[in-house]
Amino acid sequence: MGSRTRAAYQKRLKDGRLTADPAQAGAVDALSRLETDLGKRGLFGGRPEVRGVYLWGPPGRGKSILMDLFFACAPEKRKTRAHFHAFMGQVHDLIRQWREGDKRARQAVFGTHRGDDPIEPVAALIASEARLLCFDELQVTDIADAMILGRLFDALFERKVVVCITSNRAPDQLYKDGINRPLFVPFIDRIVERCQVVELKGARDWRLDRMRASRFWYNGEGEARRTGFEMLWTDLKGEMPECPATLHILGRDVTIQRTAGGLARATFSELCDRPLGSRDYLAIAARFHTLFIEDIPLLTPDRRQAANRFVTLIDTLYEARRRLVALAAGAPEALYPAGDGAFEFQRTVSRLNEMQGAAWLDQAQTETLDAPVVASPQSALD
Repeated sequence: MGSRTRAAYQKRLKDGRLTADPAQAGAVDALSRLETDLGKRGLFGGRPEVRGVYLWGPPGRGKSILMDLFFACAPEKRKTRAHFHAFMGQVHDLIRQWREGDKRARQAVFGTHRGDDPIEPVAALIASEARLLCFDELQVTDIADAMILGRLFDALFERKVVVCITSNRAPDQLYKDGINRPLFVPFIDRIVERCQVVELKGARDWRLDRMRASRFWYNGEGEARRTGFEMLWTDLKGEMPECPATLHILGRDVTIQRTAGGLARATFSELCDRPLGSRDYLAIAARFHTLFIEDIPLLTPDRRQAANRFVTLIDTLYEARRRLVALAAGAPEALYPAGDGAFEFQRTVSRLNEMQGAAWLDQAQTETLDAPVVASPQSALD
């Protein structure tokens, strides 16, 4: 029986939803092999050990799209696909539940386990829910994550969990120059041992090409502006599933309801009418490389607090070199022409105009940033 992953890829090429790229051939081969191996059975119907896949290369080469095709076609019912940050957030939450719960609370969530080490029960729970784990955009910048990963994945692999991973970095470049990196190296060794490492290094950045052909600031009359905004979101998101993402910031949780990998989407009201501040915006800029903001209104003097928050948000995205796509009621110059801080708002106007240019698009950062102001789940190490 042929590979469903390969067939799905070929169909999208034929339909025009993807453009042929010879550099993707090796990745399609590796994912097709993994699909076949997942369908095999060991002696007496048991689960054999299966070598996963680690796809790495520059942004925009199609890694996430290919993994999405594989995930949809993989012959494994117990499977999970998640952005790596979201997965590690779940891991830290489970570790916290284990450490803060009494014996009865632990047993209710994790079953019966001896000792106080949370790694084994957390790994057992994850493995009970998914044999196949697909992670998008693996990037390690947090020491708490680095210290946990090696032991966690050893425990998962012992339970024959299979992983499919995308990353912008080769395995040996993960957590480069990080604190206590020698303690992280065993995780790298284990990934190389348990995964087929495939570099996807096509010359074209397909995501960048799509953005170059689009606008970034949608305003004007009628539904055409919203249609363009929606089409770009759909095009960049591809087949990645949308899901909420919760950022833990100095003891508070800020949830972005619509995210897909490194893309985030929110309304002006969700970002600027709520009591958010610079730390919240720094966390958003650290987590997402592209932010879609919709329904930006024309601001009047009585909305100066929202205008101030918008200034802080744009300053943060600008300093982090992030991409912005906006759906607004008017041009940047028309957003806040009068009121307290209107003169200072002109700097924001200038930055918004700069962030729409081709030079900005070419220089924008597309990797996760190391943002120390984001509260790391330090309790996992206490």
